Amino acid sequence: MRVLFVCHGNICRSPMAEFIFKALAGINGVQAYAESAAVSAEETGNPIYPPAQRSLRQHGIPFDPGKRARQVRRSDYDRFDRIICMDASNLRLLKRIIPDDPEGKIHLMMSYTGVGRDVADPWYTGDFERTFQDLLAACEAMLGPACRSPKNS
Repeated sequence: MRVLFVCHGNICRSPMAEFIFKALAGINGVQAYAESAAVSAEETGNPIYPPAQRSLRQHGIPFDPGKRARQVRRSDYDRFDRIICMDASNLRLLKRIIPDDPEGKIHLMMSYTGVGRDVADPWYTGDFERTFQDLLAACEAMLGPACRSPKNS
């Protein structure tokens, strides 16, 4: 499974989802590949936002400190099996870059949990713990019912 996680700037939610997903896949022996990207170019080249890094560290989730924000490209549609947006706004903006989804690859993150809401944006809420818990629940659901979480969660 090849997954691309998408948020507005690719410095908070989508990189957190990328590294949570990678950690869970590794713990559970699932062959998976993940990246993250942004619908905007505002943060291109910037690292993961420090409070997002702290949240990952607090939960024992390894991440690449060299990760830099990038914008989604049309070619990503062909490279990934799933493209997962953090909120409805991301989904609308993604459709400007990838206008068609003939293979049904594009989904909202929280749809995997059965909850019809967006992943709260910690850039505005400041609540990185809530965002972490949303992302963890959705990644666990994506990987299946037998998915185990990191011990520190």
